[in-house]
Amino acid sequence: MIQDTSRLRSDNNAPSIFRIIDITILVFSLIVAIGLYGVAFNKDYLLLLTLTLTIFFFLTEAMGLYRKLRLGKFAQRIMVIFASTTLTFLLATFALFLFKESETFSRVVHVIWFVLSLFGFIMWRVAYRHTKEKLYKNGINLRKVAIIGLNPVGRNLLEQIKKYPELGLDFIGFYDDREPERLEGDLSPLKGKVNDLLKLAQDGTLDSVYICIPLVAEARITKIIQTLSDSTVNVFMVPDFLLSTLIHGNIGNLGNVDTISVFEEPISGSKEFYKRSFDIIFSLFALVITSPILLAIAIAIKTTSKGPVLFRQCRYGLDGRKIGVHKFRSMKVMENSDTVVQATKNDSRITKVGAFLRKTSLDELPQFFDVLIGNMSVVGPRPHAVAHNEEYRKLVNYYMLRHKVKPGITGWAQINGWRGETDTLEKMEKRVEYDLQYIRNWSLWWDIKIVFLTVFKGFIHKNAY
Repeated sequence: MIQDTSRLRSDNNAPSIFRIIDITILVFSLIVAIGLYGVAFNKDYLLLLTLTLTIFFFLTEAMGLYRKLRLGKFAQRIMVIFASTTLTFLLATFALFLFKESETFSRVVHVIWFVLSLFGFIMWRVAYRHTKEKLYKNGINLRKVAIIGLNPVGRNLLEQIKKYPELGLDFIGFYDDREPERLEGDLSPLKGKVNDLLKLAQDGTLDSVYICIPLVAEARITKIIQTLSDSTVNVFMVPDFLLSTLIHGNIGNLGNVDTISVFEEPISGSKEFYKRSFDIIFSLFALVITSPILLAIAIAIKTTSKGPVLFRQCRYGLDGRKIGVHKFRSMKVMENSDTVVQATKNDSRITKVGAFLRKTSLDELPQFFDVLIGNMSVVGPRPHAVAHNEEYRKLVNYYMLRHKVKPGITGWAQINGWRGETDTLEKMEKRVEYDLQYIRNWSLWWDIKIVFLTVFKGFIHKNAY
């Protein structure tokens, strides 16, 4: 019997349907807003609609709104749609102001349009989710899944299936060719051997199979895959290692030889374009807004201590290349040698103005210029002194993978409390752990989230000296 794949096709088509519905809402909301306020829909509003749609789909694609719909967390989806819609209308308004066209359009219409669009985007997603959950509870449109390998990896996968019922997965049991005495823990979920599973797959009553067997058992895995190839079931491998170390793992090839990337540039192609666009726009905005503060800090430094206003530090950038990173001078000395002593509490080298700048992270504002020229990013792993890099690359596993992306002014590690002095190896290990988590899971939405959180918990911290 051929497996019914209509559910799979519907999930694959969902992103396109979502886009069409969002376009409809955006267009309809503008028409309603114009009608409510009593203005005419002319070529100017058509141009504004085109601009807004372009920005909206640029941002939603960059933030991954339409990717992995079935596996996405709903609350996060709502936050992404809120952020992308708000940014869309802010950027559209900024563009109108920049080109001196803002007076052509009604501000009231613009506000009503934004509110109606955001309300429409959220409410139809809530309705869609409610309908989907109701279907799942009634056993409709569920995907029946099985796991091969009654081991810790398989049990962990089952926990995730139970944790997220909105995935619509119906777990039917474990299958393992090993004898029961070789298995550990509760054996009640064990339903049979792989050949028993094959019969279910061939009958069309099974949608997906997850193989949770150690990859060292190559012959065993090959046999299982060959067995399951006599069906149309979807088969997924769940590796028992490399999950925490793969950086942008992709399947590729070199000639006729298949390859899997382990350490590869994680932000490339369209992702690189999205991130660079965000860096340029945000850094320009930040420099314009903070220009009075920059001037005040420069005057304060110059009038209270001897030395230059800015200090250029040598750091490792993308791919481990040395770059210059600029800061406001906060110390009486300017150390940039092979031996750099980290600032500590009550450090005598720090000036009075410098102490305030370091505590509030204002000393790092000049790094927005480094972002503009392309040496840094707004968000990324914080750049360490070259001397510290050479020290910790020998002590912390995967340390140098931090340099697979540009260093950032703020980062995931910093807003989670891992900033300031790293006086223990454990602190540096935690910082690297969070940096690699950011690199593996990068999205424009995550950059925006980190910038937002930095405003509330990233500037001032007890560990910043």
